[in-house]
Amino acid sequence: MPKMGKRFKAASEKFDKSKLHDVSEAMELITETATAKFDETIEVHIRLGVDGRHADQQVRGAIVLPHGTGKSKKVLVFAKGAKAEEAEKAGADYVGAEDMAEKIQKQNWFDFDVVVATPDMMGVVGRLGKILGPKGLMPNPKSGTVTMDLEKALSEIKAGKVEYRLDKQNIIHTPIGKASFGKEKIEDNFRAIIEAVIKAKPAAAKGQYMKSVVVTSTMGPGVKVNPAILGQ
Repeated sequence: MPKMGKRFKAASEKFDKSKLHDVSEAMELITETATAKFDETIEVHIRLGVDGRHADQQVRGAIVLPHGTGKSKKVLVFAKGAKAEEAEKAGADYVGAEDMAEKIQKQNWFDFDVVVATPDMMGVVGRLGKILGPKGLMPNPKSGTVTMDLEKALSEIKAGKVEYRLDKQNIIHTPIGKASFGKEKIEDNFRAIIEAVIKAKPAAAKGQYMKSVVVTSTMGPGVKVNPAILGQ
């Protein structure tokens, strides 16, 4: 078992890690215990009572957080002609087509955080599925990353748009800001993502939808939020 660092141990002793907290209390604790020398990222981890192996129980979408994530994202856009020009004007970090696909395949190039594509480019992007898919980078219409409105897609991503999707354990992991945001902004972002996940509840979901909700910082202990109070 890894040795617990002094900072982590001190943060852990500030609260009962088994207790389920209300939202405001949890946000206060998570910002208080993020004491590293850098600006820690705050994340939320939501375990859902669904089985993502079934198509009718998938939970996936995207939302622009009220206060962004505190991180500037590099965006790669697959587009040609006028749409490539639109992407460049809208602030895309990289724009291309077959040349970019080849760079990813042959050079193992991944200097980007989000991939956006126009629908006509999905034939090219589709060939990268086995490379981009496992990294969560494959464009998808549900998350707004397969679109003809590149200006809108890029403005939302740069403003702090986050995607949420189930992992193999039916857990959603997403950043909700930086410790420097303070309790109120972190809480706003937290409530926004929770509301989006509740709205995305599949009709096929049975029983308790949100099984557990934990907020963490990069270097600190997790704080449990009582899922029963989240209006699901």
